[in-house]
Amino acid sequence: MKSIIAVFAFLFISIAGFAQDKAKWAELETFHGVMGQTFHPSEEGNLTPIKTHSGELVEKAKKLAASTPPAAYNRADIKAALKELVAGTEKMDKDVKQKKSDAELTKQISTVHDAFHKIAGLCKKGDE
Repeated sequence: MKSIIAVFAFLFISIAGFAQDKAKWAELETFHGVMGQTFHPSEEGNLTPIKTHSGELVEKAKKLAASTPPAAYNRADIKAALKELVAGTEKMDKDVKQKKSDAELTKQISTVHDAFHKIAGLCKKGDE
């Protein structure tokens, strides 16, 4: 009987260890919030959020890049992707200030969105 209880206790502890939530990165979640508010309307042709929040995206991207990631995400590939994200948001903000065409802005928000999803994918890979 004691051995059965010991086996169940071991299994419970093992399962609990594997069931832990993935690492949380507050700055990544904050950036994702602003990204969603700007990118999704652009899919429907509404570029107003990009034009009004491009500076905020730069600020949040820089804060994300300067933040300390969870240990599982503190890798060279994620750091390189963060640099791409910052560069992309800076270019988009510059394009907004230069009143580039809607086609250019749509292209650039897609580039920034892709850079964000690259980071998110690398983080997901780190959680496995």
